[in-house]
Amino acid sequence: MADPSPRDEHIEALRQKADVIRTEMGGVDKVERMAAEGDKNVRQHIDALLDEDSFREIGTFSRSIREDMRDETPGDGKIGGHGLIDGRPVAVFGDDITVLRGSSSIVGSRKEERLFDRAIDMGIPIVHFGETGGGRIPDLMGSEGISEPGGLFDMAKRRHRVPMATAIVGQSFGGSSFVSAMSDYVVMVRGSTLAVTSPKVFEIATGEVVSFEQVGGVDVHAEKTGQIDLGVDTDDEAYEAIRWWLSYLPSNAWQQVERTEPIGDFEPDPGLSDMVPTTRNEGYDMRKVVARICDPGTVFEIQPKYAPNVTCAMARLNGFSVGVVANNPYYNAGTLDPEACNKIIRMMTICDSYNIPMISLVDVPGFMVGERVEHDKMLHNGMRMMQAMQNATMPTLTVCIRKAFGLAWQAMNGSLMPSKGIYCWPGAEIGFMDPEVGVNVAFGSKLDRITDPEEREAERKRLVAEVGEATNPYEAAGTMRIDEMIDPADTRRILAEDLEMFANRQVPPPEQRPLSYWPTC
Repeated sequence: MADPSPRDEHIEALRQKADVIRTEMGGVDKVERMAAEGDKNVRQHIDALLDEDSFREIGTFSRSIREDMRDETPGDGKIGGHGLIDGRPVAVFGDDITVLRGSSSIVGSRKEERLFDRAIDMGIPIVHFGETGGGRIPDLMGSEGISEPGGLFDMAKRRHRVPMATAIVGQSFGGSSFVSAMSDYVVMVRGSTLAVTSPKVFEIATGEVVSFEQVGGVDVHAEKTGQIDLGVDTDDEAYEAIRWWLSYLPSNAWQQVERTEPIGDFEPDPGLSDMVPTTRNEGYDMRKVVARICDPGTVFEIQPKYAPNVTCAMARLNGFSVGVVANNPYYNAGTLDPEACNKIIRMMTICDSYNIPMISLVDVPGFMVGERVEHDKMLHNGMRMMQAMQNATMPTLTVCIRKAFGLAWQAMNGSLMPSKGIYCWPGAEIGFMDPEVGVNVAFGSKLDRITDPEEREAERKRLVAEVGEATNPYEAAGTMRIDEMIDPADTRRILAEDLEMFANRQVPPPEQRPLSYWPTC
């Protein structure tokens, strides 16, 4: 047998070197310790998310820019490359906590920047696994280090050209947290932390003592801050959520979302209206109505525990990918408060950026009132939501289910807004405010002057009925501010037919979709 050629020797050396880097990572002891504790390393996260054997690494041989740290920083704390999810190409990268806690460094950040840049040019989605310990102090303390933050600023001008998702799978501070805030979708595994900086830094800098869970645990972000879209209990649930979310989006803003085979029939559904109480103030769960209207089994809720007074979801209807925005009277009567407005804006941004039709199901008593919401900028957030809706270019459809009072009717894409189909169920009410409230505000002092309780109540009921007559939606339908009054049983069919016709529309190019320029947070 002939001796191996010099080229063969080089190839064998390449394979051996790559194998050591990919197997030992930041140290065999660290890899084994993580395995013993039941924690996945970033390579395992990537392999578990992607289609089997589809990962191709970029930057395998990168290492610290500092000569004294080159031998101990394989990959320089970041691992990434390309692969497939359900057969679709994606870019993927994440933090390797076996290398100096996955801290953000100059070369590691260059790797992320390179993968981001390739993904934009290739027109493929980006998935990020976040659990960095923050910035690497030796690299970043000086002016040169802090002046090279990698691809962070490039990500800030992504303009939603490709979808970007983040999974927070451990303690995430600094760089990976910033990436999550610029992502279109964020899922977080229970036990992980998401914050600008570690509570240990809080204590040193301010004396404040707070736990990891208190500063940025799953429940904090899922219910209070809205900085994640979904909290899950396991890594596997996080992978599945990202796969589901990507299935509703195109690979980039220039493509159309692939239509799937419609599920369910479009026969009249008389039971749909039975799900909605006729009494205007009686609560019910709008999520059940959404599920009944959309293709069965396709509703994927976004931020389910944040601002639950509105339900936002990705779904399929007649096989078309749609975004759904619906008031949910089961929580806070379905009012629009600052948190609900921001939640809806986030949904609109995704729909407009990727030309996904949006359906609004309206049952709203108005904007929330009170000191708390005023101090939380109800005025600013309500009008910001109106501006977003007016600037959106994706096809939109609106159905008034039971009531719509005040400017919340317009905010939910009602009359004189961009909706291309405004429908209303019979028996619904549309007006300036709830007739009961309106009578108390306008005629309260007059009613107080009636001393006989029975006479006062009779007069109050008469006034409520009189005011209520004006909320009859046939009045607005008569002046073409409502396109059509519809039988509730036909709601699914009518929306499905409209979506079929919207498939023929001329789609504005990505640069002409204003919400693609809006921040993700």
